[in-house]
Amino acid sequence: MRVLHFYKTYYPDTVGGVEQTIRQMCVGTGRLGVTNTVLSLSREKNLQPIAFEGHTVHRVPLDFEIASNACSYAALGALARLAREADVVHYHFPWPFMDLAHFVARVRKPTVVSYHSDIVRQKNLLRLYQPLKHRFLRSVDAIVAASPNYLASSAVLARYPGKARVITYGLDQASYPQPDPARLAYWRERVGPKFFLFVGVLRYYKGLHVLLDAVAGTEYPVVIVGAGPEEAALKAQAARLGLKNVLFTGALDEEDKVALLTLAYAFAFPSHLRSEAFGVSLLEGAMYGKPMISCEIGTGTSYINIAGETGLVVPPDDAPALRAALRTLWNDPELARAMGGNAARRFEEVFTSAQMAADYMALYREVLAKHAGAPHAPATPLAPPVTPE
Repeated sequence: MRVLHFYKTYYPDTVGGVEQTIRQMCVGTGRLGVTNTVLSLSREKNLQPIAFEGHTVHRVPLDFEIASNACSYAALGALARLAREADVVHYHFPWPFMDLAHFVARVRKPTVVSYHSDIVRQKNLLRLYQPLKHRFLRSVDAIVAASPNYLASSAVLARYPGKARVITYGLDQASYPQPDPARLAYWRERVGPKFFLFVGVLRYYKGLHVLLDAVAGTEYPVVIVGAGPEEAALKAQAARLGLKNVLFTGALDEEDKVALLTLAYAFAFPSHLRSEAFGVSLLEGAMYGKPMISCEIGTGTSYINIAGETGLVVPPDDAPALRAALRTLWNDPELARAMGGNAARRFEEVFTSAQMAADYMALYREVLAKHAGAPHAPATPLAPPVTPE
């Protein structure tokens, strides 16, 4: 079986939650016999196909962006050509240019959409985009949400109960590097023996400004790993608050990230808006057996972090509540240890890449059978209709 994935960015150009998810899909289904290809856009000059962890990455030039919507003339022809060679085309939403490209390239193959997030921020442009978005979603064979929480809370997905599925994201811990003793010693000396960790791109919806307010006036050490558009504003806020207990590391390589995940006392993930549809780095915290603190925003974060079991869940954009959760874990190491153990067990039960790959294989076979006119059983039980908000 040949599967083509289409998304605006991918390795080696960018590393983010969606890119990591596509990577895990490709590696996992590759072990089950799928030949995966990824088509993405790039600002780089040398755009020859790249072999990456058992699949092939094709990149075309990014020509321009409109409100973060990456566009490429070459992608239209590349999508048409590569789709002809594929058995299934796997789209990764949201990306409005992708919806348009699907129709311009006249893709007629079985189609799956991983619905990573609603569009939250661009409300004015969203009104213009609505007709194209719904035409695209009507045209595909299956739409996949990453958690039952998100499926139940998305007004968009509520319009497609007949094709909605839940296949949760999964990770393979074996694909992460082993922590090097020297690197562990370096970070232990730099950050101390007990600290809260955040990992992610520093974006507007990550709620890090709330975390900084929450630790003001405390001595709880916080390590913030990542770079992004909010970095300067967050550092200015930390300076204003006189925070000596917060370390911004900037972007780190996988070895350093794994070292900090290994050493961390607990994982703080204060995302406060629905743009945080799942939280792959939160899932990494669970994989490494860390108790978690997250916010209730009606998305996959509360599917990963079960309140009172794997960690603490607080209201969004609420610094006092977040401070109280930090204090609870900090002052009760036995509770933190128990929640971290629960997080690791839940990860193994629900969130492995092997399970994600098996579920997607079943869905690929289902949409292939649908196009062939053969009888088939659903890959996963259909979700009940949800009343739009």
